[in-house]
Amino acid sequence: QVQLVESGGGLVQPGGSLRLSCAASGSISSINAMAWYRQAPGKQRELVASMSIAGSTKYADSVKGRFTISRDGAKNTVYLQMSSLKPEDTAVYYCSHGQWKFRNFRGYYDPAYWGQGTQVTVSS
Repeated sequence: QVQLVESGGGLVQPGGSLRLSCAASGSISSINAMAWYRQAPGKQRELVASMSIAGSTKYADSVKGRFTISRDGAKNTVYLQMSSLKPEDTAVYYCSHGQWKFRNFRGYYDPAYWGQGTQVTVSS
């Protein structure tokens, strides 16, 4: 089992920045990838950013150039740096850990564990 605890959410004005953190504990050696999802009210949960331990990353088109996923292996912590935030970025953000897999020679993220979520609200 892997336990994930997110932090860093809050209220920010449009155009502002916020950094989310996700601290992992437990059977971390079973994990080779991590990701951030978000879910806005009335919408399905969507994959925002993912990365493999090897360094491959993927981003949703809606956040490319504005969000950056990174990790500190020594601290078992994953980050999501969000900048140029927009009201449509408002959602509960969830950290996830899982596996980086391949289909038709393209990498993709397969979730296994989830954090409890942290609210991000972008509003003036």
